[in-house]
Amino acid sequence: MSVQKEKFELEYIVKTSPSILFTRLSSPSGLSEWFADDVNLKGKIFTFVWEGSEQQAEQVLKKENKVVRYHWLEDGDEKYFFEFRVIVDDMTGETALIITDFAEEDEKDDAIELWNQQIEELMHGLGSV
Repeated sequence: MSVQKEKFELEYIVKTSPSILFTRLSSPSGLSEWFADDVNLKGKIFTFVWEGSEQQAEQVLKKENKVVRYHWLEDGDEKYFFEFRVIVDDMTGETALIITDFAEEDEKDDAIELWNQQIEELMHGLGSV
């Protein structure tokens, strides 16, 4: 029996160019600046390291400066993923980062809080706090 997860989306305005932001979302060096302590890449498999523990994800979608999607390998169900989407507002020129993720109902608030902390770290690294 697989556990049902709920999809959620978060949006952040990021004061940087889409290409700089995209590098932080899609490359091992960029992700290791804010998302994990260390990130290694072999083929399409990213290994994320946090305080000695590792998790692997496959990069299943990548459109330059637009979207990148990862699927956790330990999460057998491929309908669950986490995705970073970069959108530039035509009117204001603002760059928005939209994160799509899934969490079990009782873990959703914790997941959102974790993303908020991670994005704060990202923005700090980009100098757009």
